[in-house]
Amino acid sequence: MASESDKWGWKHVSVFGGFDKGSGTKRWKCNHCNVRYNGSYSRVRAHLLGFTGVGVKSCPAIEKSLREELRILEEERFQRKKKKNPLNTKIGKRIKNPQINFSSSVRSLAKEDVDEIVARCFYADGLSMNIVNSSYFQEMVRAISAFGPGYELPPKEMLCDTFISKEKAKLEKAIAVVRESWPHTGCTIICVNSLDGSLGCLCINFFISSPRGFMFLKSIDINEGDEADDLFINVLSDLIIEVGPRNVLQIISHLGQASSAFESVLLTKFPRIFWSHCTSHSIQVLMEEIAELDWMKSVVSCARGIEQIVLTYQQSSSCAFYYSPESSDELSMRFAPSYCLVQNIYQMKEALQDLVTSNEWKLWKLNAPGDFLSTETTILGDEFWGRAQLMLQLCEPFVRLAGTFNIDKSIMGDVYNWRVQSLENVRNMGIDDIALNQMELLIESRWNVLLSPLHAAGYMLNPRYFGRGQSKDKTLMRGWKTTLDRYEPESALRHLLREQLSIYWRLEGSFGEEDAMECRDKMDPVTWWENFGFETPHLQTLAIKILCQVSSVSLCRESGSCENLPCRENIRRMGVERIEDLIFVRNNLSLLGQRSGHVSCSSMPRTGNSCCASECP
Repeated sequence: MASESDKWGWKHVSVFGGFDKGSGTKRWKCNHCNVRYNGSYSRVRAHLLGFTGVGVKSCPAIEKSLREELRILEEERFQRKKKKNPLNTKIGKRIKNPQINFSSSVRSLAKEDVDEIVARCFYADGLSMNIVNSSYFQEMVRAISAFGPGYELPPKEMLCDTFISKEKAKLEKAIAVVRESWPHTGCTIICVNSLDGSLGCLCINFFISSPRGFMFLKSIDINEGDEADDLFINVLSDLIIEVGPRNVLQIISHLGQASSAFESVLLTKFPRIFWSHCTSHSIQVLMEEIAELDWMKSVVSCARGIEQIVLTYQQSSSCAFYYSPESSDELSMRFAPSYCLVQNIYQMKEALQDLVTSNEWKLWKLNAPGDFLSTETTILGDEFWGRAQLMLQLCEPFVRLAGTFNIDKSIMGDVYNWRVQSLENVRNMGIDDIALNQMELLIESRWNVLLSPLHAAGYMLNPRYFGRGQSKDKTLMRGWKTTLDRYEPESALRHLLREQLSIYWRLEGSFGEEDAMECRDKMDPVTWWENFGFETPHLQTLAIKILCQVSSVSLCRESGSCENLPCRENIRRMGVERIEDLIFVRNNLSLLGQRSGHVSCSSMPRTGNSCCASECP
């Protein structure tokens, strides 16, 4: 054992004493960052040298130059220890840096040689190249390097059992801390489906979202049959009871046509919970339904016909005419593909008119099958272009404003403001009243079908949108009434909430203070209510719970759900309980990596079928 005087790290910490007499475990505080830890010298060394994976964090106060000096001291200590006792290995004892004969040969490898060995492992075992970008993989490599020569990997039995249990226990401990905030902020359960390619069945993943954390709860496989709906309802009901029905404010589903059937059954069991659709998907549906208005539908149909003929001409003609159906604006293409189609054609008006009057076009028509007269008439006439321009004028504010805020990560109230601002911009254009009325009627009739009443309540309670004439908006007030009726079953408390809303609108009490009015646009909406809503506690609680909720399933999609796991059939031999534990651990580690700004290979495209668990017992 190296003498204490040879351990340079003790000079950089203040020791408060050991736990037991003669024990190497001590209480110490770093002299650089003043953080306290318990542990032996190996933790002191790891903290100062910037190693992770041994229960301490890297010291943030040590600059690069000083850390390099410390590494030189550690290398010199290592060499002295090596010369003094080159075979210092005791059987049965856990040793951080055992010096055995092969260590010198390993340390003499050039980096290029090590790179080749790493690459060979990836090629031989079919590992995804994206793994090298994973923060967890990089952390593993650093930890092995910090341990030193002689490290041996844990056996596959422990990887398939012991360490899964340990990791799950750590995650559950973290979730327990987050759970404490749910009575204050409320939470959202999110249901997302995906097709499990290995089994050919529907995989539904359940997540929970709150301001303190976003976590994966459970995954189930559903096969077609009479019991499939019952299985989903039973699992979701159990999760609601586990989380606490009073803590769950809403459920966001992205389950396609099955959502409506599930909603009616679940709301019978839990009448105070809101069932919401994914905001991103709902806006896409709404924009496409706008494009289905009779006169707009004919414009889209004509544009699609022009596009098909132009693409056919472009592929079969040698003339230099270029048209690309792809839009440069990915967001517009995602939320309003019909709008993008008409926009692409409209932007090429002059080029298309020149094309159909050119000699090249006339020669091409002679050998091309089909009648192009109606298309030529449409392109050279004025009616289509006038209607196309009107459609673009009506839809442009909706598409443009959708790009000014992050729909996927917006809070309650933002989407309703998108609706209000878009319609206001369209009205200010002074365009055709009949077309505008058709759009307004469609949006009003479909809004509550596609979007939760919580969006209306959020627009009323978000201080950033204070004083926007909310009380005169019929759709908004209906959404607020629906929210109150479902949230609070007692009429006396609903009456109290309405009175407190009037206090908020009239700027009475703390709402009329200078700081409260000045901070409406500057503070986070939830923080604002926590600071200034104390005189209306019931409304404050409701506002905080509504404004804390997400409205999209995008974070679940980013996490890399069960389709990225190893083949479920291969890990089934570990036992059903172990499969669920592995899915739980993997999804939550992926979410944790995203929240920490780390890169995880699960969030990247994955190719090939992984069978890494196929030999687990």
